[in-house]
Amino acid sequence: MNFQRHRTSLLAVAGTALALSLTACQSDDASGEPAPAATSSATGKAADGGQAGTSGPTDTADPAHAEASKGSTDSGGSGGSAGSTGEQATAATRVCTARDVAVTAATQGGAPYTHLVLTAKNTSGRSCRLAGAPHIQFLESHKQDVPAVAKSKPATPVVLAAGAPAYALVKLSDGGVDEDNEPVSAFSLVLEGDSAVIAVRAPGSGVAVDPAKALTGYWTPELRNGADDF
Repeated sequence: MNFQRHRTSLLAVAGTALALSLTACQSDDASGEPAPAATSSATGKAADGGQAGTSGPTDTADPAHAEASKGSTDSGGSGGSAGSTGEQATAATRVCTARDVAVTAATQGGAPYTHLVLTAKNTSGRSCRLAGAPHIQFLESHKQDVPAVAKSKPATPVVLAAGAPAYALVKLSDGGVDEDNEPVSAFSLVLEGDSAVIAVRAPGSGVAVDPAKALTGYWTPELRNGADDF
């Protein structure tokens, strides 16, 4: 009887201890031991996630930013390019004056020398627009400007960048011995839109000019075959 009671007491104590142990385990599961492991895992993910979060948004934001920057640059570049060489720049560019260019003359072809090539080089250090045809007077006895040939007129105004040249072909005579040619060692030239007179030295020892046959082409970026045949 005492043994049975003692055994029952032991079982009761053991049951109580087991219940306490289970309660403690449940308490640990709820708020105890696993928490550090979960915290460590979360910290690890937070660190990884921080890098991913940093690189992720950076990867997402940077391309967008780069694309936006590229678009802005491309747009600006295109605008700059259009502003520098397009029609707006041509319309806004100031007209070249005698101070902006240096004009030289050279014979074209061989003897008899019937044509000159005029070169106007922009020496101003900034762009200017070379309009129209050169206004040329070869002789003091002939005050009229040499007539300009319409077919040599370029479609758009010639804009000279700093250091760039433009050309005009000038007919002196037909090359005939029976023409009324007169020797010319220098002549006057005025640019369209300017009033200053430029003195141009004739090449070599001078040229022979027939005032009745003289013609001039318009200023062009280059001498064009066909359009300048006169």
